[in-house]
Amino acid sequence: MSIEQIKKTKEQVKMKRKAYNHGPATMRSMPFWCVGNPLADPFGGKVLPGISSIEVAKILCWAADEGLIEATSFHDDDLVPWDPKNPEDDLDKNSSAYSTMKTIKSMLDEAGISVNTATCSLHGNPVFRNGGLTNPDPKIRALARKKVERTLRIGSFFGAKHYTYWVARDGFEVPVAVKWKEVYNWLAEGLDHVYDYIKAKRLKNYIGATIEPKPNEPRGHMYLPTSGHAVGFICGKLRNPDFWGVNPELLQHESMALMNGVQALGYLTTMNKLSFLHFGSQIKAQFDNDFPPLIGPEGLKETVQMFWLLDQVGWKGVVEFDCHMLRTDADPDNADECRKKFVRNCCCALTISIELASRLKGGWMKGLTETEADLAGIIRLCAVNPAKIAAKTVSR
Repeated sequence: MSIEQIKKTKEQVKMKRKAYNHGPATMRSMPFWCVGNPLADPFGGKVLPGISSIEVAKILCWAADEGLIEATSFHDDDLVPWDPKNPEDDLDKNSSAYSTMKTIKSMLDEAGISVNTATCSLHGNPVFRNGGLTNPDPKIRALARKKVERTLRIGSFFGAKHYTYWVARDGFEVPVAVKWKEVYNWLAEGLDHVYDYIKAKRLKNYIGATIEPKPNEPRGHMYLPTSGHAVGFICGKLRNPDFWGVNPELLQHESMALMNGVQALGYLTTMNKLSFLHFGSQIKAQFDNDFPPLIGPEGLKETVQMFWLLDQVGWKGVVEFDCHMLRTDADPDNADECRKKFVRNCCCALTISIELASRLKGGWMKGLTETEADLAGIIRLCAVNPAKIAAKTVSR
């Protein structure tokens, strides 16, 4: 096979990966952190053995070859370790970081996998225990900025479309210990620096950046707890609000604060701030469950209605999984296989959600009360015969 034929074949593979377009979802993204998660929790250690970023990339390439995903995303630390004493190791072509990045990029390119977003881990290292971009220590804020710059360069290396700021440890437990006159200015300075750095370094891959809000965990309270807070901050404090959007994690993050995912998406699409969707499931008012989509005792109707709403308003974009497999699903003796099952189950759940949402199309609610519409929607959702339901309801 000639070099030109090889190039043509690779381009055909890339085009194939972009062809999902099912309902509102244009692409499905499975991030490195979801696949590599060893399933530790505060009460128990790892269930699965840790795997390298190259091993995660192999599973992602398998998923692409199976026709399950078209894209991926990562934290900087998901790919290569961070050494605060060597913040520009990614620029050194002789470094182990650059070698690992080059290997992974070659694998993703070969599989036709694009990168949706790069996000900077400002939560893992203990130096950021009191926050990254909002840390009261200016030296640590400066260090966080350097780490963000490195992430932006790594994202550019992989052609990432977005940079995502997840609130991480930018939050508080003790309100009287917070410098309220400064903290949101510090955050604005940090996020404005993202835009400035992208423009200064001419990182043309980025079409925008996003904020991923969360009400709590790992901190007691976050400075940007909800989608509404994120949009308000973008529009009120950032110099380039049009560059910024929101990627809500639903059902998880809004449900932690007893809010509704349908409302969150309705608000974000109205404000033209829904950049992409992080997708999983959640028991309301609990810690961040990060269940796979549709898994758990609740959330089916809310999840389906989210995709119904996105279809109604005409939004189309990337749906990115942000969850992990249940600890009970983990099989340490067949770690790769259970990870592959997790990927397949997530993709199946997305398809189920979109297919069920399509059953709610049309003008069937006309003339019904809200209660009647809700019950009629359940009948359509479950594809049961309304005449049989009516007959069984009446006892004669």
